[in-house]
Amino acid sequence: MNAFIAIVLASLLSRLGYQMARSPVLPIFAADLGALPELIGVIVAASTITGVFFKLPSGALSDVLGRKRMMVLGAVFFAAPPFLYPLIHDPWSLLTLRFVHGFATAIFSPVASAYVAGLGETGRGARLGWFSSANDVGATAGPLVGGFVLYFTASYSVTYLLVGALGVLTLLVVLLLPEADRPVSETKTLSARTTEFRQGLAEVLRTPPIFVEAVMYLGYGAFLGFLPIYAKNVGLNDAQIAIVLGAQLVLAMVAKPITGRVSDRVGRIPVIIVGLLLCAAALPLIFRSESLTVFLLAAPLLGVGVGAVTPVTNALIADLASARRLGAAMGVFGTIWDIGEAAGPMIAGFLIGGLGYAATFDVLAAVIAVVTVGLMALVRDPRQPRAIANLRDP
Repeated sequence: MNAFIAIVLASLLSRLGYQMARSPVLPIFAADLGALPELIGVIVAASTITGVFFKLPSGALSDVLGRKRMMVLGAVFFAAPPFLYPLIHDPWSLLTLRFVHGFATAIFSPVASAYVAGLGETGRGARLGWFSSANDVGATAGPLVGGFVLYFTASYSVTYLLVGALGVLTLLVVLLLPEADRPVSETKTLSARTTEFRQGLAEVLRTPPIFVEAVMYLGYGAFLGFLPIYAKNVGLNDAQIAIVLGAQLVLAMVAKPITGRVSDRVGRIPVIIVGLLLCAAALPLIFRSESLTVFLLAAPLLGVGVGAVTPVTNALIADLASARRLGAAMGVFGTIWDIGEAAGPMIAGFLIGGLGYAATFDVLAAVIAVVTVGLMALVRDPRQPRAIANLRDP
């Protein structure tokens, strides 16, 4: 099987199963186990917290141990934990299992991105765009499939066993992947590998674009957290809110492979700047909207912005990082992404109490705009030969 097709299929299957396990099934399951709302929130966030702490070392370790080895380990966590959910009978056990299940994406996601980026420089942006869109398909379909399975079977066990089956399929596909990175020397000492690990992290953290998407996700995470509440306050019903969210997500999904391909031709920085500006413009418009029509005009702008920034920032970081540091780059990237996505709703919640919705999202939009100006001033496009020459390995 073609390596790119195989990794896209593995990522789609893994995301589909993982999101089935998460929403809307997980909070309902936790509530039925007797968890209070505060604990339900922690249970839902548990897997993301795992990612915050382990995506970075997982990505960096893949530079030392090899991409496929780490992806197989991540796929094991997609395949095994779901079969334990039917044995859970109290919320604290569910919380523990969610932390463990979080190792799946914490290990697999940054390494899979590094694997795709490492397939070659030519067409890198387009490949990462298609890869990101495949993840979005899984992330979109997962909650729908999980909700329908739970509705028709009225069984958490059946739902999670299906999640486990998808995890097993993911593991099988990953086992068939060819090795796409340089051979790992079996004679390296632990000290030498530890030194490589530290060097990889240091190099990546000196790469300014690594922080771009975190800032975008402050706004995007806040949007996801508070759009339903704001939209209900101005009179939209649940179905209309779903349509607004769906319109945004579909545009993001469609935009990603297109913007990735455009960035291969015109450069990464121009595409990222346009995406960030679209995000900055869309957020204040969305949180001033008072009718479904206006929401449906404003929300897709955010979708296109996110669809421009996400795959192209992945490609930019891959361009700037040394080939042997791709795992570290994607690990740091994934960690900062999780921090931004988790922090956005918390910061917005604090600001909304004092400023209201419109002013809060004006502030978040202004932060994105400032980062855009900084990106224009400080980062040279690696598509220009001189910009990347000094960052490559000798």
